[in-house]
Amino acid sequence: MGTAVLVENLSKEFILRHNRSFSIKSRFISIFHPERRERKERFEALLGINFSVEEGQSLGLLGHNGSGKSTLLQILAGILQPTEGKVYVKGMVAPLIQLGVGFNPELTGVENIYLNASLYGFRNNDTKKLVRDIITFSEITDFIDTPLKHYSSGMQMRLGFSVAVHLKPDILLADEILAVGDQSFQEKCLERIEILRDNGMTLILVSHSQEQVKRFCDHFIRLDHGKIVETGCTKNT
Repeated sequence: MGTAVLVENLSKEFILRHNRSFSIKSRFISIFHPERRERKERFEALLGINFSVEEGQSLGLLGHNGSGKSTLLQILAGILQPTEGKVYVKGMVAPLIQLGVGFNPELTGVENIYLNASLYGFRNNDTKKLVRDIITFSEITDFIDTPLKHYSSGMQMRLGFSVAVHLKPDILLADEILAVGDQSFQEKCLERIEILRDNGMTLILVSHSQEQVKRFCDHFIRLDHGKIVETGCTKNT
């Protein structure tokens, strides 16, 4: 057992641009109207975040909308780069974060399975052994040869979840992805995560549900305006 995820003094800052001018006319008008001039604002999404997760453990990220949970997960996935601090992630990471990440809308469902798996380093011969199980689990067999651009958001999420869990990642990053499809499919997803957890997978889960975090996670972190305001063991919540 070792450290799967280590975050040290992590901060993330965004530059928000207000009254951005896209035309020469608007820029000219702003010369005479100061209130219409472009204004930049620094927004600190994360401030001095520190935590670690051991291999095989699970961490729940709680907090209101805008608290920094999703930004933190995107940094762990490598989608965003931190402004300051360091992030260490060990092993293969499967991010279930943003709809459509790793997918091409012009390709069919089955083609996207091969594409997505290749991004994790899987060769086509290895993926071919998993395709049938991935399609069956996703419950979109009738649409698997249809371009992804014709899929509903729920169908895309089903396919993305199915691909991720069948590749058996070392670390699963999940951002509110468990609200996928109907109740029976959601429960199937939850059961699959429990199986992967029993087999040693590390899980970091963003959720608004304390009960869901308590079910799947050993520990939790609560964020508020980009700062950690509470940490603890889920057994004590």
